Amino acid sequence: MADRTPPLESGQLLSPELPILASPPPSAMVNGEGPQQVILVQVNPGEAFTIRREDGQYQCITGPAQVPMMSPNGSVPPIYVPPGYVSQIIEENGVRRVLVLPQQPDFHPGGHSPLHHPPPPPHAHLPAFIPHPAMMPPPPHLYTGIAGGVGDLSSQYISQYHPAQFFSDQVSTDSLSQHGRPSFVHRDDRASKAHERLQKKVKERQGVGGGGGQVKDSPPPSPRKSCNSPPTVDIQNGIGGKALDAEHRHVVACSDKQTGKEKNGELKELDKETQALLALLSNITKPEVSDIQAREAVVNWSDPTRPESENTTTEEEPVLPEPLSYEISISITGKDGKYQSKYSGEGLSATLEGLRPATDYHVRVQAMCTSLLGSPSEAVSFTTLSCEPDPPGPPRKSSGTKNSLTLQWKAPCDNGSKIKNYNLQWDEGKGTGVFEQCYYGPQKQYRVTKLSPASRYSFRLAAKNDMGVSEFSEVVDLFTSCSVPLPPFPPELEMAGVTWLCLKWQRPSSSPKEDDIYYILEMEEEDSGYGFQPSYDGDELSFTVRNLHRSSKYKFRVAAYNSEGKSNPSQVVEFITKPDRPSCPCRPVIRGRVQPDSFKMAWEPPKENGGAEITKYVVELSEGVTGASWELVYSGSALEHVCGGLKPGCSYRTRVYCMSEGGQSPLSETLQVQTPAVPPGPCQPPRLVGKPKAREVQLRWGPPHIDGGSPVTCFSVEVIGPQSDESREVYQGPELDCTVGGLSPGRTYGFRLKAANKAGFGPLSERCEVTTGPGAPEQCKAPSTTCKSPSCVVVSWEAPPCNGAPVTEFRLEWGAAEGSMQVCYSGAGLSHEMKGLLPATNYFCRVQAVNVAGVGPYSEAVLCQTPCSVPAAVSNIYLLKESELQRYGSPVDADEDEEGGVIHPPLAFSPSTCLGICWDAPCDHGSEITSYLIDLGEKQPIVVGPVTKYVIQNLQPDTSYRIRIQAQNSLGTGAFSHTFKLKTKPLPPQPPRLECTAFSHQTLRLKWGDGPAKTAASDTLQSHLQMEDKNGRFISLYKGPCHTHKVQRLNESTSYTFRIQAFNEAGEGPFSSVYTFTTPRSPPAPLKAPKLERLDDNSCEVTWESLSHMKGDPISYSLQCMMGNTEFKQAYKGSATSFLVQNLQANSDYRFRVCAIRQCQDATELSGPYSPTVTLTPQRSETVQSGGAAGSGSRTGTESNRTRQSLTDEQCAFLLLMVFAVIAILIAFVIQYFVIK
Repeated sequence: MADRTPPLESGQLLSPELPILASPPPSAMVNGEGPQQVILVQVNPGEAFTIRREDGQYQCITGPAQVPMMSPNGSVPPIYVPPGYVSQIIEENGVRRVLVLPQQPDFHPGGHSPLHHPPPPPHAHLPAFIPHPAMMPPPPHLYTGIAGGVGDLSSQYISQYHPAQFFSDQVSTDSLSQHGRPSFVHRDDRASKAHERLQKKVKERQGVGGGGGQVKDSPPPSPRKSCNSPPTVDIQNGIGGKALDAEHRHVVACSDKQTGKEKNGELKELDKETQALLALLSNITKPEVSDIQAREAVVNWSDPTRPESENTTTEEEPVLPEPLSYEISISITGKDGKYQSKYSGEGLSATLEGLRPATDYHVRVQAMCTSLLGSPSEAVSFTTLSCEPDPPGPPRKSSGTKNSLTLQWKAPCDNGSKIKNYNLQWDEGKGTGVFEQCYYGPQKQYRVTKLSPASRYSFRLAAKNDMGVSEFSEVVDLFTSCSVPLPPFPPELEMAGVTWLCLKWQRPSSSPKEDDIYYILEMEEEDSGYGFQPSYDGDELSFTVRNLHRSSKYKFRVAAYNSEGKSNPSQVVEFITKPDRPSCPCRPVIRGRVQPDSFKMAWEPPKENGGAEITKYVVELSEGVTGASWELVYSGSALEHVCGGLKPGCSYRTRVYCMSEGGQSPLSETLQVQTPAVPPGPCQPPRLVGKPKAREVQLRWGPPHIDGGSPVTCFSVEVIGPQSDESREVYQGPELDCTVGGLSPGRTYGFRLKAANKAGFGPLSERCEVTTGPGAPEQCKAPSTTCKSPSCVVVSWEAPPCNGAPVTEFRLEWGAAEGSMQVCYSGAGLSHEMKGLLPATNYFCRVQAVNVAGVGPYSEAVLCQTPCSVPAAVSNIYLLKESELQRYGSPVDADEDEEGGVIHPPLAFSPSTCLGICWDAPCDHGSEITSYLIDLGEKQPIVVGPVTKYVIQNLQPDTSYRIRIQAQNSLGTGAFSHTFKLKTKPLPPQPPRLECTAFSHQTLRLKWGDGPAKTAASDTLQSHLQMEDKNGRFISLYKGPCHTHKVQRLNESTSYTFRIQAFNEAGEGPFSSVYTFTTPRSPPAPLKAPKLERLDDNSCEVTWESLSHMKGDPISYSLQCMMGNTEFKQAYKGSATSFLVQNLQANSDYRFRVCAIRQCQDATELSGPYSPTVTLTPQRSETVQSGGAAGSGSRTGTESNRTRQSLTDEQCAFLLLMVFAVIAILIAFVIQYFVIK
């Protein structure tokens, strides 16, 4: 943020050493036409204003506020001015203002403001701390006194420095100092403290290991990242400041993310080459800044070098996979602030462009290679140079007269050098674009005099400091005032209304176009007595005067004015408003009785005529209740009218409105009239619909052409017999058709029609003659049935009365249910034979007759039952599953063992020699089935009882059989079923031979069969291994396709019983005979290395640990000794845990080892593994002996010659897999390198 002068705090304003603004000079300078004035002082938000009251007390007012002050003689009240501020009195167009402005401070090349330490305030309740100018927020305060007008209340002060433009959205104003950079007041203290902390950390790192230096073979201390930023180095323009030595850089790394422990943890996970490359990228020196200009600077840096603390050879230096690239980032918020990248590339120098003048920057460099990014280097600080100011804004007009213009402008950004003068140029009003200087000086306002009235002048402005002159601002055009305008012409009437008048006038011809002319329109109402009153004040040339009275006379005049004064009014003109339209007439009323074709209506005049006489009345009539269309039926001055030519029973709506000079009145309320209805006219004779039937006819008719003014609600139909003139009503209702029944076939009848509405029935229509047709036959009698066989029935019937037409067809319906019968015969015969029926089944039948007139009704349904017969054929045969076959043969439930496994008893029916079948029972045809015959083809049929499930035994394994079944009852044998092909399963496998291939005191490895140890789970032949538990029951150990199994967690010297069973798709085979295997005894555990204690030069004592008895078996020990490189020889065997070795040679090495021996009860011995070897070295000298005795108590070197253990099958397989994987990777690499590339 730009550098600003400190604000006026309350503590500064109240300092007793601050000078008081002296009273302004006499009125010649400050002004004052009046003896007494009120001055308003505006206090902005966040500011404080202090004044001295009449009683001598000080009053502090904080903004926002406006302080009114009374000036008896026109002078400004005393205002305290703090150090660094001056007062300035400005007079602009009669407005006097006192400006409190900052002094122009001296320019400091380093960008640091001088520190001011004002004395403490005189009052205890005011703040005692006066902030440093660099810590105070902008903007500067401006105190303005206003006396009669509104002027510019502020004048902004632009500071010397401003921040870099590309960090304006990231850095807050509070985090920047006076010159857009962090405060450097206490920079040396912080740097010295950081240096002390680094010295302390280095000493702590060097003190590890007891202060005696590092151990000979210990690795050097790893770098440790610091959570803080590197120590600040005060560098001005990239030169100066003392660099950190290599020891400090080794201890503190440039990182802000993790501690040293986390860094070591990450480096351990990386490979050595990556660690070396990352260390190389992080060891980059700080850049150098040169050729510093106002808006750019050149940065140079060097390649990163190998850290000096690493003890690596030249052969171990990392090989760069690609050239290094570098990233340059800068910050204006301090070395610990946020950085933004300005350059990225492979070069070792870069030019930073787009910098702001007189601004502090911090630059650092980072090295990158592939995806690795090194730590940033130490930051270097530099300050850009100052330059000429920025172009100022155009000057603006603060006040003006006919012959003068007062201009003001704001100070632009000075870019680090104080603005000394301003150059104001103008074109002298010529408009040629050639500018001449009219003012040159340090002030920010100027008054141009001796100008022409109502003229245009162009101005432009430039600023100058010690570094040069800025560019000119934009050109601005300003105008001077002109003289008082002449009286305008009188206004003219543009348009008139009832309550408004639209007037227009012309601009005075003598006024120039540049002059701002305003107009005042005055109006006087006739007989009001108030005279002319202003109606409009503005710069428009037309205006509409509203809220006037109708038919009233008004007088108007207009006057013009500008900034110089007001003209005389124009001549007076008169205009009259128009009359208003009359109000609506009263609602019309009915006079007399309403006739079916006419009615008489009357109305009253309107209550308000609108200021003019009524000239005529207009009557409108609409047919219907909606009022969709209106018809003019009368226009005249009468107040009544007879509406004729109407329709009976119709609804009409009527309304009235009147006309006058003011226009047409609104419509009156609507009058609704309903004419009375009359009976409808005669109808057309009814007509026959379709062909006449034997006993009824269908008639249809239309409504009458004349409904009598009311909707037809009813029709009446009368019938006249063929041999008499008497009539009778056969229908009355609102429908337009009817069916007349109860007639005789072949007779002629006459029909007449009449219609009715609410007024009554109308006349009868003409007569309509209709002849009936023949009828359908009558209902047949119930048919008779005769059973010829269980599947054949003969049905016979009689012909019914024909009813005027011969019967041409009979229809017979037959079905197993009364509600679902279907037509099975249609013809002229009187009998029919039904075939293909089911025996012992109920059937229903009925018959109907048909002639040319139609279909007669059905006869009553007759029940017919067919006799019983042999059974039907079996439809489906199914094969029983093994589980169903087992349940069928063994009703006893299976037992479950402790582990939940089910032990099945031997199958009563083997699927290899038996076939279990079941079938669906066929229909017995009325006689219960007594037995079934099962035909196997080659053998004799098997006869079974009335069951649907049977097991066929004594069959050949893995053989196919064709099976069919036949049912029998008391009436005979039914037909055979379809042939079904079924096959027996092969015999289940025999159990394999079980062997024990490997054993130990806790495990037994069992093997069976001739296949591999492990096979796929999809193999057909599988095995089931069981072991006998303590309760004598066999539990399952393994079930699957493998041929080996390892039994674990066994006890030593214990016999275990096993059996095995083989199974496949054919089923489970028998269990093998019982196998018994015994685990051996366990050897003793290995002992720890024995301890040696030298007694003298020729003897020593060997001691070792003791073991407890193993299941009652005692433990003895065997001690072996080897001198030099000879073989081990037994030196002792017994139950003691120590042994004294004598007759030792002084200059020979002796090795000792011991093992435990288990004394079994059967007089056998089990030896355990030997302990690690212990070496007894000869004593070289007494000094060594005494030192060794004092330091370690006769310690000796230990050789961990552990017993080699054989690898398991899984370990061998894993080792082979790893070897094959390495070979495959090498082959792939060779193909990739030599073939593909």
